[in-house]
Amino acid sequence: MKNSLTGGLVILNEMKDKLPPSERKIAQFILDQPHEAIHCTASQLGELSSTSSAAVMRLCKSLGLKGLQELKLRISGDLQKKPGSKYRDIQPGEQPDSIVEKVTSNSMQAINETTELVDYETLERAVELLKSARRIHFFGVGASGIVAKDAQQKFLRMNKSTSAFTDLHNAVMNIANVDEQDVVFGISFSGETYETAKLMEIAKEKGAKTISLTRYGQSPVTNSADISLFISASREIPAPFRSGATSSRLAQLHMIDILFVNLVTDQYEEASAYFNEITDVMNRLKGK
Repeated sequence: MKNSLTGGLVILNEMKDKLPPSERKIAQFILDQPHEAIHCTASQLGELSSTSSAAVMRLCKSLGLKGLQELKLRISGDLQKKPGSKYRDIQPGEQPDSIVEKVTSNSMQAINETTELVDYETLERAVELLKSARRIHFFGVGASGIVAKDAQQKFLRMNKSTSAFTDLHNAVMNIANVDEQDVVFGISFSGETYETAKLMEIAKEKGAKTISLTRYGQSPVTNSADISLFISASREIPAPFRSGATSSRLAQLHMIDILFVNLVTDQYEEASAYFNEITDVMNRLKGK
């Protein structure tokens, strides 16, 4: 199974502000001097960043990587890519042509960076869970609730018993009867949403399988997830119009599409039969 050999700089940007001081110093050094960093040992990185080799190894663990070698391989892959566009915030009084260009560029950047964060073994495990689930329950609050509704609409087309909730009280009534044959899928951009984290915790206690979709890194939502999927959110920062919020929503939808298409291709014959049935009923409703 292929695994990404890029995304090291994206991961460092995602995690930098969450790291302890010594690990943050190393991350900042690598971001500032990536060409030099990929040729360094752990001891050399520790010396150059005024920390230690032990802090370098802790950094790799905090990033969710297997070790320094994986981090350097990913960064090497980043450095071989063609320079891409960067996120640009929309300012008051911008002209329509500039807004179109920036929104489009930011959306493409979010999707490209999210793709670099995909761990293919984890993706395969998530598809297997969804394929074998008796019922799938999607949950998200606010904008993540819109993504949950989109996921429900897609997976219903696979003849899956699927629900989507944005309200905790309604979700609790549904989650009360989950068991090991169910999958509860929590969606939260920040990974900090209390309702989503609590629902995932309860579902896991009741034996359900759990999948999370959040920004990169450990969080209350991922803590209760059997499988954690991530989107890029390194530019989701306060700005006049928080243009990044649109990009992060598109990145979440992109991951749902990836899961759905993987499931469809894995069960192509069954999916084709379901889609034909849907088309037949739609034609009958239209009087064809």
